[in-house]
Amino acid sequence: VGEMETAPKPGRDVPPKKDKVQTKRKKPRRYWEEETVPTTAGTSPGPPRNKKNRELRLQGAKSTHILKKSRISKKPQVQKKSREWKNPESQRSLSGAQDPFPGPAPVPVEVVQKFCRIDKSRKLPQSKAKTRSRLEVAEAEEEETSIKAARSELLLAEEPGFLEGEDGEDTAKICQADIVEAVDIASAAKHFDLNLRQFGPYRLNYSRTGRHLAFGGRRGHVAALDWITKKLMCEINVMEAVRDIRFLHSEALLAVAQNRWLHIYDNQGIELHCIRRCDRVTRLEFLPFHFLLATASETGFLTYLDVSVGKIVAALNARAGRLDVMSQNPYNAVIHLGHSNGTVSLWSPAMKEPLAKILCHRGGVRAVAVDSTGTYMASSGLDHQLKIFDLRGTFQPLSTRTLPHGAGHLAFSQRGLLVAGMGDVVNIWAGQGKASPPSLEQPYLTHRLSGPVHGLQFCPFEDVLGVGHSGGITSMLVPGAAEPNFDGLESNPYRSRKQRQEWEVKALLEKVPAELICLDPRALAEVDVISLEQRKKEQIERLGYDPEAKAPFQPKPKQKSRSSTASLVKRKRKVMDEEHREKVRQSLEQQQQLQQKKEAKTKPTGAWPSALDRFVR
Repeated sequence: VGEMETAPKPGRDVPPKKDKVQTKRKKPRRYWEEETVPTTAGTSPGPPRNKKNRELRLQGAKSTHILKKSRISKKPQVQKKSREWKNPESQRSLSGAQDPFPGPAPVPVEVVQKFCRIDKSRKLPQSKAKTRSRLEVAEAEEEETSIKAARSELLLAEEPGFLEGEDGEDTAKICQADIVEAVDIASAAKHFDLNLRQFGPYRLNYSRTGRHLAFGGRRGHVAALDWITKKLMCEINVMEAVRDIRFLHSEALLAVAQNRWLHIYDNQGIELHCIRRCDRVTRLEFLPFHFLLATASETGFLTYLDVSVGKIVAALNARAGRLDVMSQNPYNAVIHLGHSNGTVSLWSPAMKEPLAKILCHRGGVRAVAVDSTGTYMASSGLDHQLKIFDLRGTFQPLSTRTLPHGAGHLAFSQRGLLVAGMGDVVNIWAGQGKASPPSLEQPYLTHRLSGPVHGLQFCPFEDVLGVGHSGGITSMLVPGAAEPNFDGLESNPYRSRKQRQEWEVKALLEKVPAELICLDPRALAEVDVISLEQRKKEQIERLGYDPEAKAPFQPKPKQKSRSSTASLVKRKRKVMDEEHREKVRQSLEQQQQLQQKKEAKTKPTGAWPSALDRFVR
């Protein structure tokens, strides 16, 4: 008989089966729970099944001193930890070291004043509480903006260049070849000559970003190119005399003043518009923030064309004959016109008469230029005089210099350098800085061209001067002429096509109306007190009463039959008497102050009082 296999008995060879409690997996501990001490060896308490088990488990925890807390009891402690994390003291002590200079870095007051645009000393008389509160909020925001601008000035890493001679050497004797040899390869490539004698003389214009150059010859040659990469955008011959050329708000549109009418071209050379109302135009100026193209014609008319809608805003008759000298003030967008009687007139499209007239020269005015800050104006005339005027309300000449041939063309750079074209010679004068006038004693640079000068302009954000003459185009290097740091949101030389489109939409939305052009643009932020008082008088006459006057006193009724008619009248009379007493008291105080002032004037200082002083009235 074969042996039958029997199951082994527990306790002999096979270990006994594990308890069900031991085979259970241990519950993972949550981040809000603390580690607990097990009640028995090798076991861990599981979650309570029902209410009875929960009560028993809590009782057992109390008896065996188990430290276990519920989620509800831990919530306030979690919030406390988050508050400690937000505390700056705890943040500073995380690394074991504290900041030796807590708080924001101090900003010098002089730097903040440079960016401040609100005069806090001038207060609005008789303003309402709501108006005063708004002005205080605006002043606080302006102060905060000035501090931020002063702090961000450290990020402007680029510095303006300069040219300095060795051992007292005169910088005017330094040639362009010497400058090209001394600078780096990228800067040396910005100096070039375009030999275009067949179609000259030339007028030229740089775009606002300083990246593109457009030029037009007297014999019909018109071209536009990216002058840094030398990539040609378009080149056409209009088969007509070209008198002036200007970029519009972007390099995609080009205005050309031809012999008869004004023509608008795109960057491919395709003619988009022919504006016949602007005929026989001699000079062009574009106002970028107003989207206005100003034209001066042989007939003596100054015309403003709104290029955003294609309408003529104003056509003003200067009554001074042919207009061929024109410049714009970049600060306030006022147009300066030079006339043959030696005067310079300032114009705005909102006025039919000139804003001001300045007698500059004994002969006719040949050229006018205004610096970027709108503070100084340079003019040259047939009397061979070059003068610099102060435009801050005085219109007085600051300096004068007599030139051997007279300057036919003038231009200011972004840093305040002044260039004058006299025949085939270009002279450049420099000052102490951007806000100071150029010194006319000694020229900064001098250069001789291959033909008479016909057009001058400094390139924005580049130390380059573009000169158009009868022999073509010359690009000169002028160290320290341009602003080294540009605003990427306003004029970005490296913007893409998509960025240009987005900027164009924003510029159209922020277009300034032509009616706001005036001599002092800061006056737009002030309150016209005279007009305000006149309007208030007209309102009182129309309504028959003052709506802003103080309401008469109306006593409140009292309870328990105390508001009888006699008591109400008595309270009203009491308030009226108090107001009358206050007025009388103020008038007496004013009379006493006037009497004291009169006595102080009549009585000699240091004299002893006399008995007859009582009879003095």
